[in-house]
Amino acid sequence: MITKDDYLSGQVLLIDKPLNWTSFQVVNKLRWEIRRTFNIKKIKVGHAGTLDPLATGLLVICTGKMTKQINTFQGQIKEYTGTFVLGSTTPSYDLETEINETFTTQHITERLIHDTTKQFIGDIQQYPPIFSAIKKDGKRLYEFARAGEDVEIKPRTIHISEFEITNIDTSASPESNVIVVDFRVVCSKGTYIRSLANDFGKALKSGAHLSALRRTKIGDFDVMRAVSIESFIEDLPSE
Repeated sequence: MITKDDYLSGQVLLIDKPLNWTSFQVVNKLRWEIRRTFNIKKIKVGHAGTLDPLATGLLVICTGKMTKQINTFQGQIKEYTGTFVLGSTTPSYDLETEINETFTTQHITERLIHDTTKQFIGDIQQYPPIFSAIKKDGKRLYEFARAGEDVEIKPRTIHISEFEITNIDTSASPESNVIVVDFRVVCSKGTYIRSLANDFGKALKSGAHLSALRRTKIGDFDVMRAVSIESFIEDLPSE
């Protein structure tokens, strides 16, 4: 069992983040539970890579002196699985906002979907979503977006080493031409899968948005070894 001194000297915790929690909320919850359990006045706790509230999966949480390794962990290769919905877009590129435009998918074949992934392998230029926490002129981009203000966003160079389509469902809603696509992506730090969804839709001469996202790996850390917040709390020593 991990002790008070272990947490203070530094631990790496693998947490499976639930839907609708922010990464910051997870860190705060774990910090509070550790402090309460061991009667610690102050302890450093941080995470190695933010997940959006609508995403689930692997959060690498560091405590104590291991927080010094956060930048190292953040820079490692990440793997995600999830779902794109072809045929419509949203301003946030995911389900945080409502559909703002629809597109035809009549010309899209399974072969075209698989072939189009090849355009995104390697070093590519990607524009972060306007609904993101990136700072510009002292403000978060999402603050500009929610205020309806236009802001210039510069592209970033990111790297995608694997982009695999794992399932294609054309029967989800035939009357609305919706195609649901499951995927797996292995990518570098700084990659926005929401932006990938939007760019993928454009490459198909249609539109797309992200409807589900799960982070499965960060470097050698795997979500299969992660625990839920509830399990972590249950495993703490009782008073």
